[in-house]
Amino acid sequence: MSAHPPNSRVVTISRSALGALEVVGLIVISLATLVAAGQELVKMFSAMEVTLADLLLLFIYLEVLAMVGVYLESGALPIRMPLYIAMVALARHLILDMKHLGPWDIVSTATGVLIIAVAVLAIRYGHTRFPYDTQKPDN
Repeated sequence: MSAHPPNSRVVTISRSALGALEVVGLIVISLATLVAAGQELVKMFSAMEVTLADLLLLFIYLEVLAMVGVYLESGALPIRMPLYIAMVALARHLILDMKHLGPWDIVSTATGVLIIAVAVLAIRYGHTRFPYDTQKPDN
């Protein structure tokens, strides 16, 4: 049996539908991030206090919005951005829960940050040493 070539109209409609769902998902993520940031700002103003944990949380929200912006602009998501978010989230966890964490919890969380940082450096080195071929091959 030979495989039938895909119907170009079905492929075009499917790609358009997936693209629209992708944009809707990104809008939902952006709106949810803005709501969460707004809720955090309300908490800070009502407490009349800004802590380092609050600032780190706002930074995480900002990074999520930046990640959505990069994805909308380029159609690709650099893997480093979620890694940066993960590092800040782990640092925030250490700051908030330091009093409740045992020594091994602190060491393991700090080790997690270190591992992610090494991964970012390795990815960065790989991108500079072995850049992507941005030109399409001639056929």
